[in-house]
Amino acid sequence: MNNFELYNPVNYIFGKGQIAKLSDLVTSKKILLTYGGGSIFKNGVYDQVKAALSGVEVIEFGGIEPNPRFETLMKAIQIIRKEKIDFILAVGGGSVIDGTKFISAAVHFEGNEADILHKRILFKDSSKIVPFGTVLTLPATGSEMNSGAVITIEATQEKLTLGGSALFPVFSIVDPTVIESLPKRQLQNGVVDAFTHVMEQYLTYNHDALLQDRIAEGILQTLVEIGPKVIENPTDYKLASNFVWCATMALNGLLNKGVPTDWATHMIGHELTALYEIDHARTLAIIAPNLYKVMFDSKKEKLVQYGKRVWNLTGTEEEIAYKAIEKTTKFFQSVGMKTKLSENTDNYKETASFIVNRFEERGWKGLGEKQLVTLDKVKEIVEMSY
Repeated sequence: MNNFELYNPVNYIFGKGQIAKLSDLVTSKKILLTYGGGSIFKNGVYDQVKAALSGVEVIEFGGIEPNPRFETLMKAIQIIRKEKIDFILAVGGGSVIDGTKFISAAVHFEGNEADILHKRILFKDSSKIVPFGTVLTLPATGSEMNSGAVITIEATQEKLTLGGSALFPVFSIVDPTVIESLPKRQLQNGVVDAFTHVMEQYLTYNHDALLQDRIAEGILQTLVEIGPKVIENPTDYKLASNFVWCATMALNGLLNKGVPTDWATHMIGHELTALYEIDHARTLAIIAPNLYKVMFDSKKEKLVQYGKRVWNLTGTEEEIAYKAIEKTTKFFQSVGMKTKLSENTDNYKETASFIVNRFEERGWKGLGEKQLVTLDKVKEIVEMSY
């Protein structure tokens, strides 16, 4: 097992009726409330939040996009600077929380705020950020219990990351009942996003971190069992609560401790979202199975383990490995994913060359757990995804 450090200071508050605890959790007298397109007004979450914050001056900032835009977030940063706000409450899904992390990091940043993304600056000093909490309304990204974020710069069609140990939420309230009003598309995305997050940390090569593998496989098995069901029955609390917890556990930092990780699927998928506005999870469903095929030789041992343990497959190792990829594709399709780029956009023919050129400009010569996903492999993966 590789050396590792485990640090996760998030006060994670799970279950029905927990939004009321905001009255104790928020100690600031003046806060910025960030949210997205306004669904919190329809599902009752906004009213619950406001009731819990009755003694707090709340300045609202809505309109954070599904892929949060740098340009939009800069407006929130100006509000915080002008109003001298010292706490942010993000109420929404991963995009709102990611956007809030950028706002938190950028308020006191000296220099061009875009450098945070272009230079992938890590924020480790909590005195240099604005603290924030979250009320999760859409399970998918695990952003409620991690310190990473992904932000889109609209002007240049770039989707870039930031993070650091200072960017964990102070607290996160997670009430599984909030998913009852979510559109089916968002539930589909959440299941696939969580599943692929696990795969990025699990489907690499054999190692001796046995417990991490078993935890990962447990999340995958649970998502296979409940994913299609929760999409159709989000009011079932047993399904909803297990789904929400899976999404958090998939990317709260536990699975990647002591093990190699991949993330090439995400890097390629981010470009599809930046180019075509395809939902993040849907880009993962497009790319992941084809990445496994192109990188078959280096991932074969782990594909066999995955096929046996998660899908109960039998046969020769070669057969199990290929069947495991096929099972993954069919699972994505069973929860509503269109797994070809051409099914998601008409303008796809130059995509592979565009992504390769962009990666080359950034100096990304090799991605994945062994940096074996070279630019020619990226081109092959994307073209196979057409």
